Amino acid sequence: MADGILAEIKSIDIFAGVKKMDFEEGMKQGLIEYIGEETVNAFLEDVYKESLIDDASNLKLVYTPLNGAGKVCVTRILDRIGIKDVTIVPEQSEPDGNFPTCPYPNPEFREALQKGLELCEKVQPDLLLATDPDSDRVGIAVNQGGEYVLMTGNEVGILLLNFIAQARQEQGKLPAHPVAVTTIVSTDMVDPIAKKYGVEMRRCLTGFKYIGDIIADLEQKEGSDESFLLGFEESYGYLPGGYVRDKDAVAASMLICEMASYYKRQGKTLVDVMNDLYNTYGYYQNATLNFGFEGEDGMKTMQNIMATLRQTPPTEIAGIQVVGRSDYQESMAYGDKEGVIDLPKSNVLEYRLANGCKVIVRPSGTEPKIKIYLFGKGATMEESLQEIDKMKNAVSGLLGI
Repeated sequence: MADGILAEIKSIDIFAGVKKMDFEEGMKQGLIEYIGEETVNAFLEDVYKESLIDDASNLKLVYTPLNGAGKVCVTRILDRIGIKDVTIVPEQSEPDGNFPTCPYPNPEFREALQKGLELCEKVQPDLLLATDPDSDRVGIAVNQGGEYVLMTGNEVGILLLNFIAQARQEQGKLPAHPVAVTTIVSTDMVDPIAKKYGVEMRRCLTGFKYIGDIIADLEQKEGSDESFLLGFEESYGYLPGGYVRDKDAVAASMLICEMASYYKRQGKTLVDVMNDLYNTYGYYQNATLNFGFEGEDGMKTMQNIMATLRQTPPTEIAGIQVVGRSDYQESMAYGDKEGVIDLPKSNVLEYRLANGCKVIVRPSGTEPKIKIYLFGKGATMEESLQEIDKMKNAVSGLLGI
């Protein structure tokens, strides 16, 4: 059946019946218009309102827009916060949908940053900044004694939350009821940091639209979005204000650079600060696994796996007791966090272990695969990574495959 459906899809021309028009003719008829400078300027004004330090001119950068749309807005906002020493990766400077130097321009992957890293070896900046093609996600590499260390989306989210809360507290601008938002599959390390600063940490389903919903709810209940500090996903998306309802690499780039500048004045890199946070709050590490189920029976196999996990929940994973679980489809949590889950229903299962580790099982809604999110926690980095490895080895048994 699956092959027949695929053949039918391939036989359909999705552009059949589409009317064509010359670009210039569309301009002439007023059907096409360029976004004017006033729109760009208005956007950058709103981004700048989220700025937290006066001068980040002590920072030296290499920046790549990965042949996407980020260059104009990112370079303008960097200039506005005082950063003048910016070297742009020349091969990736201008928009090019063919992405000739980077077939998969995703800042989550080292390969996408390779040109930038090569330029860093020559220029020796404090920071490599890379925005994805539509400029809503950003990845970074930090100069740590001449070595460029890539930081994960979770680590940058942790750093931003700590920096924003700390800077606002120092400036006397921390709201009375500060709120930060992340997803159920993002790091747990933000929880103790949020607690330190009196920030309410809210969780939502994967997808920035859910973070946008929480901002809208704050506006409705409180009359403004002033209490919202930060929203982020582990997949390198960040939003520090309510001026838009999606992740924004322009504002994220600004704050990442301000953060790096702030700590540079203290003689620290972002890697140093991250290590300080690990030493304070514990070593939280994350990993993901993907299990594919191809063919006609693939979806049925996935359904059976999820049904079995619901009917017979595991009591231990990797030899560690399961002390709590959540079923986001049933909207119920059991064990250590008993109660109703106030989120939209989603086919996701979560297992919390006695040692502070966690496993989340989530089938893809668009592909024949099950995604496993592993959350390790330990007193040292080595211990946390060991817990991740133990859970990796236990996942096949958990799924019964």
